[in-house]
Amino acid sequence: MNRPSASNPNPNPNPNPNPGPSLKFELCLLAMLALLWGSSYLLIKIAVADIPPVTLIAARVSIAAVFLLAVLAWQRAPLPSDAATWGKLFIQSVFTAIGAWTLLAWGQQFVDSGLAGVLNSTSPIFVFLITALVMRGPSPGAWKFGGARLGLIGVTLIIGVDVLAGLGQQVMAQLAVLLGAVLYACAAIYGRRFNHITPTATAAGTMIWAAAMLVPLSLIIERPWTLQPSTASMLTAGGLGVFCTGVALLIYFRLVRTLGSMETASQSYLRSGVSVALGVIVLGEQVTPVVGAGLACAILGVAAINYRPRAKP
Repeated sequence: MNRPSASNPNPNPNPNPNPGPSLKFELCLLAMLALLWGSSYLLIKIAVADIPPVTLIAARVSIAAVFLLAVLAWQRAPLPSDAATWGKLFIQSVFTAIGAWTLLAWGQQFVDSGLAGVLNSTSPIFVFLITALVMRGPSPGAWKFGGARLGLIGVTLIIGVDVLAGLGQQVMAQLAVLLGAVLYACAAIYGRRFNHITPTATAAGTMIWAAAMLVPLSLIIERPWTLQPSTASMLTAGGLGVFCTGVALLIYFRLVRTLGSMETASQSYLRSGVSVALGVIVLGEQVTPVVGAGLACAILGVAAINYRPRAKP
């Protein structure tokens, strides 16, 4: 064993001598999360052809809740037992599934999956704005402020295409998807309140609340027993529940802890690229030059928000 010397009293001055692999692993998880949530826009577009939006999200969260409870049982980990934590999990479910996903599913009945993905990818910009302006966080630097402005310009370009076309209903659908992005931002910020329970328990509790609220609502307003969905729609709903929700939330709540709210939300610019590519390849959707320019501005804005200059030696 090496003994400390007078010139080096600490034999191991760096408690984490090799942080690189850990960070690389978290970034790989970030990319995986972007792939899972980016593909969800296409799956929702397919499923809402036969399944109305509230019923689709109710099925999605119910399947996810069962999957996550199975993971908890496999891990032999408990759900939270105190009322305060369950109250916070309810708020988290409103930000995530009850609010954001329902708005997204409704809006995608009228908005192309690629455009919906781009609009929803603005959540990091709203994380920044809510943290800086509403929560009175630290004053933003020039890079972050410039990135927020550039990102908002991108959103304006994307929405402006259909506004100029005069499609009022489609504009409302776009605004619904954009409001979902605001709720996603709130979820990323609020999600840091669950460090006292495991990410699996956080995800499971959130989905239990979402299912408890959305299943009765679906039964009342959409009468799902009268539906005759295709096999493709049912398989799509299953994939949304297990992979794009259950697995994705396990990754998401882990990254909120390890990377932080803004950094986790930054997967949105990767997610938008996935959704646009899938929309073009699978559905044959078109990307106009203006939408492309708006996408570029949104991506550059989020990148600038997350830019961290190297400290001078």
